[in-house]
Amino acid sequence: MGTGEWTSTSLPYLAAPSGARGDAWAAEAAAEGRRGGQRIVRAGEVAAPAEVAGLLGVPVGEPVVARRRIMYLDDEPCELTDTYYPLDIAGGTALAGTARIRGGAIRLLAELGHVGARVREDVTARPATGHECEQLRLAAGEPVLQLTRLTLDGTDRPIQADVMAMPPRRQKLRYEIRIG
Repeated sequence: MGTGEWTSTSLPYLAAPSGARGDAWAAEAAAEGRRGGQRIVRAGEVAAPAEVAGLLGVPVGEPVVARRRIMYLDDEPCELTDTYYPLDIAGGTALAGTARIRGGAIRLLAELGHVGARVREDVTARPATGHECEQLRLAAGEPVLQLTRLTLDGTDRPIQADVMAMPPRRQKLRYEIRIG
């Protein structure tokens, strides 16, 4: 990839906030006069699924730390986010628990010495699974956008992988690249 300037709707979620609080989702929603929130459904060690193992560079089934969240906009579920971390980075930290993290996960990672330097995102469309239909209040057969994000540190070590499912009618992804 070239060295041109770029911006993305993902940028607020990639850098540690300067203040003590780190809820970029709530801040983005508030800027639009709406309410953003999230609920952490589950957190802890899980066996790495194949896709996540490939992203994090670990064997399939190796323990990783996962956090599953449901994101809300004006009290409506709008996104399912599963975030995965290598066990040696997140094991035994607040990332492995269901409590909210003061300043956010990105800030905690930075405090632990793991700062993202590069991000790769892939966006695909696919039919929602039964679980996704239930959680996102979708009709059977409705599509979702799946955004898969891999965050790497300055040595290209994977430090975080996110797999998000969101109904297309509720989302807007924007990527802007300056050429040259």
